[in-house]
Amino acid sequence: MKFSKVFTSPLQRAARTCELAGFGAIAEVDPDLVEWDYGQYEGRRTAEILAERPDWELFRDGAPGGESPKQVSERADRVVQRVRAVSGDVLIFTSGHFMRVLATRWLGLEPTVNCKFFMLSTASLSAVGYEHDLSRPVIRLWNETRHVEV
Repeated sequence: MKFSKVFTSPLQRAARTCELAGFGAIAEVDPDLVEWDYGQYEGRRTAEILAERPDWELFRDGAPGGESPKQVSERADRVVQRVRAVSGDVLIFTSGHFMRVLATRWLGLEPTVNCKFFMLSTASLSAVGYEHDLSRPVIRLWNETRHVEV
């Protein structure tokens, strides 16, 4: 495939994946593509957090000292706006939780209610697009991992 634009998160894992995929030389670093800022929860496992806060949900509650769902959604909206302005296919390298928010915003859904349903595996491929015209955004492929060797 040929891409009109390639965007990558500035974070090391996404940028390195972009390079390994052969797009490092043409990718534009987009700071809006960084993963969710987990604040005080950075490096902690969900089970540990739930032991302290049994009703906690990242996509509803955010993270203390980090980003709120509204802040992440605003970043995703900016990315959606940039992608929709490009004529042609766009390739994005980013992180899982942010991609889940990006997908909901692509579809015009409320992230805090819907993100938890868009599970992603490490190194998975996903594609969004349109059905018939720009007024009908869709998910064309989600969480494809057949290319990953086990």
